[in-house]
Amino acid sequence: MKKNIGQTDRTIRLAVAGLLVLCGIWLHLWFLSVIALALVVTGFTGICPVYLPFKIDTNKDGED
Repeated sequence: MKKNIGQTDRTIRLAVAGLLVLCGIWLHLWFLSVIALALVVTGFTGICPVYLPFKIDTNKDGED
């Protein structure tokens, strides 16, 4: 499967995931950690299934 997430998108996803985990722990909201997990997985794999039907590709020039 072709990667559709660029480096900037990955960095933002991982930063937001960290914030969601901290907020989830502080506010005792477990579902924020579930959302954070999805962001971490897509950030590390470089593939976002939500982008596929909309043909969104933030991976400029095929960078990996």
